[in-house]
Amino acid sequence: MNLFDIIGPVMIGPSSSHTAGAVRLGNMARNILGEEPRRARIVVYNSFAKTGRGHGTDKALIAGLLGFAPDDERIRTSFEEAGKRGLVYELVAGEDDDSLHPNTALFVLEGNTRKTEVAGCSIGGGRVKITAIDGFEVDFSGEYPTIITVHRDRPGIVARVTTHLAEKGFNIAQMRVSRKTKGEQALMIIETDEPLPEGIKEVLESIEDIYRILIILPA
Repeated sequence: MNLFDIIGPVMIGPSSSHTAGAVRLGNMARNILGEEPRRARIVVYNSFAKTGRGHGTDKALIAGLLGFAPDDERIRTSFEEAGKRGLVYELVAGEDDDSLHPNTALFVLEGNTRKTEVAGCSIGGGRVKITAIDGFEVDFSGEYPTIITVHRDRPGIVARVTTHLAEKGFNIAQMRVSRKTKGEQALMIIETDEPLPEGIKEVLESIEDIYRILIILPA
């Protein structure tokens, strides 16, 4: 247990799970999109849908999409800030779903050049878990430096990435590979113990059959 577990995050709002966690979810979804979101459809489920508005969850989710931190005073006025930036958004309450965490949100995002769909949940104390990206099942927290690859599902890709990290002295804390169909597109999540150096994104992008690299830094 660390200090974060005991006193909770530095934050604006009444609830670490419904407010600080919601901001972090929005931030993670924004980072996974990899550019300024222009359109957003956010579906909230279970407790997020039932009690979220009273805790400011709706404003917190939008604040995260705008890149605000959990202690940013502008969370209170995030709807107005979204208007200033030209973010068109829609917040929708989903049906109750016992298979999902009580504080779950699904982001359908569109930027100038990319689209993505990110699902995640706020698990308490301001912590979050991303559970799906573009239909791939994933499981990571964003608390570690994280590399996400979208690549062709073929032998050698995973080994080339992990070998490069090992040669540079990086210790892999967790790794998971997901695919929808054998031999087609796959998604790999690698969390490392050490901060990632500048330029690693470009190096990994040069590996054949890797379509996209995302670097998610702890926030």
